[in-house]
Order: sequence, then C-alpha cells, then structure tokens
Amino acid sequence: MIKPWFLLLLVNLSWGVFSIACAAPDSDSPKTELRDTTDFSASTARQANAAFDAQRAFAALKKQCEFGPRPPGSAAHRETQNYLFSELQKYANNAELQPHVYKAKTATLHLNNILAEFGTPSGETMLLAAHWDTRPIADHDPKPENRDKPILGANDGASGVAILLEMARVFKEHPPPRRVVIVLFDGEDYGRTADDMFIGSRFFAKNLGKWKPDYGILLDMVGDKDLTLPMERYSWTANREFTEAIWNRAANLGLGPFQQRLGKAIMDDHVPLINVGIPMVDIIDFDYPYWHTIEDTVDKCSPKSLEIVATLVISIVYDGL
Repeated sequence: MIKPWFLLLLVNLSWGVFSIACAAPDSDSPKTELRDTTDFSASTARQANAAFDAQRAFAALKKQCEFGPRPPGSAAHRETQNYLFSELQKYANNAELQPHVYKAKTATLHLNNILAEFGTPSGETMLLAAHWDTRPIADHDPKPENRDKPILGANDGASGVAILLEMARVFKEHPPPRRVVIVLFDGEDYGRTADDMFIGSRFFAKNLGKWKPDYGILLDMVGDKDLTLPMERYSWTANREFTEAIWNRAANLGLGPFQQRLGKAIMDDHVPLINVGIPMVDIIDFDYPYWHTIEDTVDKCSPKSLEIVATLVISIVYDGL
C-alpha cells in the first residue's frame, strides 16, 4: 500500500471512483448483507476460534521471512510461492495459481495470484485476501543508504498471509457454512508509483470467473505489536454499513485494537474490487512506523495481534453479520 492522501487525485483521474474530499456516502450507498448462519451450528465459530493457533500463524509469518525479501523476480519469491501453494493444497477443496505477465516500466514480471476455496460449493461466496509479495525498495527508510534495499515485509505482507494460512487449516477441520475463497495477491507492492502496484488484485478484478465473490475482507499490516485498526476510509465510503457492521462485531467481541473511528483512505488491493462492484473492507494498521523500511522485521510483530484479527474474521465467516 502507498501513502494515502496525495494519491486521491490520481485515483480520481485514473479509476474514477472516489472524490478528492472522500465525502461520506449518502443513504443510497450499497448495502451488503451476510446470511445469518446461526442454525448451521451455534458452536462452530467457537470451535473454529479455539482451533486457531496463534503460534502456528506466527510460525507461518516467520517461515515467509526466512526466505528473505520476496519481490517479484527473485529466487525467494519463487520459493515462497511454492511454500504457500503447497500449504493451501493441504487444506483447500481446490487450490490454483492464477498466472499473469505484467510489463512494468523496468521489467517484465511473471506473477501468480494464489487461490483456494473452502466450504460449501453453493450459495454466497466470501473473499479473504492478503498480498504475499514484498516491496523491492525501502523507500521510506530513515537512512538514505537503505532506500534501494528490499524490505523483509514481516508485517507488510507476511502477517495477513500468516492469518489466512492458519485459517485454511481451521477450515479443513471445521468447514465453513458458506463458500470461502482465499486469494493471495502478487505484485501489490512492486512499483515506485501506483501505476506499477496492486498488479495482482487488478488482474483478479478483471478475471473473476468462478472465483467471483459476493463480498470480502482484505488483511494488510495486521501483525504489529502495537495494533491500531480504525475503519479504513475507502472501505467506509464505498460500503459504510458493511464496514461499520464489521467494527461493531469487533466491539461485541471485545477486540480493543478495532477503534470506532474513521482512519485514513489507503490505496490497497481492495480498491480494484470495489471498482468492479465487489463490497470489500480493508483491515489495516497504517500507523506502523516501520512501513517500507528495512526494519519491518519479525520482532516487530506479535502472535496476539494475529489472533485478534483472526478472532473477528472467524466470527464473520461462521456466524455472518
């Protein structure tokens, strides 16, 4: 993801969705209703939540970082893809790669979104997403000599993926009452400008096919120890009722990092899907001091933060909103 406010004009011109002011939506803004699945099993959400192992999730975060920085085109990128795809194949009803070639300004990239499906094959489809690549430049590092170095991406990349990998294991043990699609986007953090970012999500949004969701949640930078999660403003502007319902559920669950206030508007992988009519909400802590620096490392992250976010998502998957 990239710095929020100076891109508003760019978004308005190139994607034509959001105004510069990011005004609150009117009463005709689209509503997203999630089917109540209480009758499916009143205990299933509790069982799934108990099955989620925050230490396993944190181990998945560390495993990704052990490959090193994972920008497209690197050996670590290929090794990470193999690891993630292999893990999802263990648990999913079906797992596939979604390959695409992207000609950036400086290179031709061979990218793969990683997709997996769980639960019932019919009815509504919920999308859970994160990005698995890491940024090739630490352009916000305080030391100029570090700004052309790749980042490790413990939080910016690995954290959301780690939660979804562990949730995949839980879904195998406790099949969800709705179809759930997990997509790990490639090429989110590649370019120096927005023109060469969000590559995988933009490709996915144009090629939904059988993976088309009814609504979804994006997880990005959700593992840092000092977790702060206000409502992301693009999500709220496009789908206010859906966004507020998610944060109300977090409040009901006693999940303190989810703050009942509006945060910044963040350009991220949810925006291409919003643009094609898919209600998407971005759960993101953008007040992360190590964003796009070489200090985005494992020691800045916490299993507890992964558990907090997973608790909310599990509740929505199994109980609806």
